[in-house]
This record gives sequence, structure tokens and C-alpha cells, in this order.
Amino acid sequence: MRILISNDDGVTAPGLAALHAALADYAECVVIAPDQDKSGASSSLTLDRPLHPQTLANGFISLNGTPTDCVHLGLNGLLEQTPDMVVSGINLGANLGDDVLYSGTVAAALEGRFLGGTSFAFSLLSRLPDNLPTAAYFARKLVEAHASLQLPPRTVLNVNVPNLPLEHIRGIQLTRLGHRARAAAPTKVVNPRGKEGYWIAVAGDAEDGGPGTDFHAVMQGYVSITPLQLDRTFNDAFERLDGWLEGLL
Repeated sequence: MRILISNDDGVTAPGLAALHAALADYAECVVIAPDQDKSGASSSLTLDRPLHPQTLANGFISLNGTPTDCVHLGLNGLLEQTPDMVVSGINLGANLGDDVLYSGTVAAALEGRFLGGTSFAFSLLSRLPDNLPTAAYFARKLVEAHASLQLPPRTVLNVNVPNLPLEHIRGIQLTRLGHRARAAAPTKVVNPRGKEGYWIAVAGDAEDGGPGTDFHAVMQGYVSITPLQLDRTFNDAFERLDGWLEGLL
């Protein structure tokens, strides 16, 4: 078993080291990660400059690109042997609901769809590393058990772990994505030379966070697992669109 590990917090992030340590004695692990924090990079690719991989002293490969760049290169010739699966994380911060649209952590796992199997994205609901051992425990447990899964090809399992010690976790719940409310307005800043700029505000609170959602599960102390796929076609809209289009012709 060969696993490609990546993240969006950067190659020196503690969550990446924790994930590698959790999986290193289970499979042959190769780490390719951005050389700096690329949170919010989504599935962007770098097309305006060359990418330069650099092997660090710990064996991790640092890349001057996005999380998707890292996995893309890892699956398309950078490595001598093609990985069997992609595991991304452990992100310091939630990837719940709408977050999956922006998350580089989730995007790295989605890029692993070309392998045809299941990919994982792991996130801890904290910006601090104190409870990374909890997330690492579930990463190992779920990845090790994945062989018994019978999921459709190109499935990504988005896993969010509450910021709790392991003994306080209540269990695991299968969830759907919730939805966030609109984010707050950007913060306007002015530099010493009078040039204006803006900082993007934090994500909005849960607007759809009731039972069955990823938000609800983690707030109740459960690990949330949400199966994702690339196909975002809104099938429920077809009937109305058919009638609308007929009226235009």
C-alpha cells in the first residue's frame, strides 16, 4: 500500500507530521505539501510559473504550489511509483458545510479521484494542535479499515474531528454537509502610505446545522464523516429547467 499525503497548512504544519506518523507503519507514505500555508486554495492549479519540488531533511517533499499541484504532480510522474490512495490533512480548523468549496485540504483529496478509489480529508476543529492525537487516531483507524469499504469510485470521505481528548469523543456519525450563513464583511485596512486593502472575514456561522449535518455531529462530540463526490449537478432542478427552456423556444 502506497499513500500520498498532502495538506493545505504547509509542509511544516504539525497536522501533516501527525498524519504521517499515524500512517507510516501501516503503509509506504510519501509526503508532498505546499511550501507555505495555502488554506483556501480550493482546487486551483499553478499555471503561470514552473513548480520546483524540494526534498527536505525529514524526507517530505516541499512544493512551491497549491495542495492540488502537490497531488497532481504526485499522480503524474513526480514519484517513481503511483500511489494507491491520497490522504489529506490533518487540517487545523474545520472543513464543514460550505468550507469544502474553498478548502485546499478537501481539494487535495478530490485530486486523488483519478486513482479511482477512496480518498480521505481529515480536519481538527481547532487552530491549536493540542488534540491532534485524537484526529491522528481516527485517521489511522479509518484509513486502515478502508479496504473493507464498498464505495462508488472517486469517493472522498471528509472527516471532521471535535477538538476533544480521545476519551471524550462520543463516537462517529455519518453526516451530510450543512450550510453556513453569509460571512461577515471584509475588514478594511490602510497601510502607512495610504493604500487601502481588505482582509477576508471568517466564515459565517452554521445556518443549516441541525441533526444529520456535519455541524451538529461535531458540536455533539462526534466525529463527522461526510462522503463527497465531484459531480455537483443539481438533479432536482431538471424538471423546472425543462419547462422553462421549452417556454423560451
